[in-house]
Formats: sequence, C-alpha cells, structure tokens
Amino acid sequence: MAHKNTSRRRLLIAEEAAKLISEGAADFHSAKQKAATRHGVTATRDLPDNLEIEQALIARQSLFEGDQHTIMVDGLRQTTLALMTVLAKFDPHLVGGVLSGTANAFSEIQLHVFSDDLEAVAIHLLNKNITYRSIEKEIADLLLPGFEFSWQGKPIELLVFDDGARISPASPIDGKPMARASKAKVTALLERG
Repeated sequence: MAHKNTSRRRLLIAEEAAKLISEGAADFHSAKQKAATRHGVTATRDLPDNLEIEQALIARQSLFEGDQHTIMVDGLRQTTLALMTVLAKFDPHLVGGVLSGTANAFSEIQLHVFSDDLEAVAIHLLNKNITYRSIEKEIADLLLPGFEFSWQGKPIELLVFDDGARISPASPIDGKPMARASKAKVTALLERG
C-alpha cells in the first residue's frame, strides 16, 4: 500500500508542478519544490522526476488548451524561424519547450549558436538593432555565455557554444543529450502541423 501512496503523491506533485509551469509561474525545479510543499511532501523519493512533470505538462496542455496550444507553439516556431534567418551565420539550433512543444505563452525561445568569438555574436546582434543583456547559464556543468533580448515581442535566450563544441549538453529533463533543431527541422515541424 505504501508504494501505491508514493506513486499517487508523485502523480499529484507532477500535476501540480505542470499547472505552475503552464501558468508561467515556475521552471521545472521550482515548480516541483512548490508543489511538494503544497502537498506536504519532503521525502525525495516521493518527488517526480522532470520527465514525469513534462508528461503531466503535455497531458495538461492537451486537455485544457488543445488546438489553441498548437497554434501558440506554431507561432513561437514561426518567430524562431525569422530569428534563425537573422542568426544564420552562427548555425542556430532551437532547444527547449518551443522545440518539444511544451512551451507556454510565457516561455522564452531558447537557441544555441556556435562561434569561437563571443564578441562577433554581440556585434552581429547590435548590427541588427537588437538590444541585449549578457548572461551566463549553467547547463550540465557547462557555464555558457549568452544573451537575452526580445525579438518580435518574444523573450529570447541565446547561448553561445564554441564552434567545435557540437555535442549537445545533457537535457535537464531526462539527462540524455539535449534535442536541438536546425532551421530545416523547425520548418519541417511547422509543415507537419
């Protein structure tokens, strides 16, 4: 019976975390912590992993948003394609919720670009009249430089990898290499509709 209660708690926490994420109130980690607190759960074994939360998020979006969610994600992907054209010389690749389809109206578009010269990327953004803020973000024990800015009214996170570093870092969702999509793959996602 204890196993059944643990499984039920994990599911409840995953569903609550998915609700928080879909409302734009939290990322996976903080949503999990808030949901656990709301349910009075402190044991790590009772917490869902990020993959369970992502599955709950997909189910929630399908149930409550349906076609509207698909339309919103397609809009974000269209915006992404326009930006990928501007950034073409840095071989941009889409990652994250816009790629997986779990993005919400508050999600930032996350791109990985490749250049051995961070300053060249910064100058390119300025030449395109893009005002940015420099950032550093840790992904799978890698501290990556990048930029945050707005493009066509959408928040963008652009991380810069060394040109030779084409291996995807581990995904925070499942620990496997992070899925990346080139401009051609994003176009194919939109054509599949």
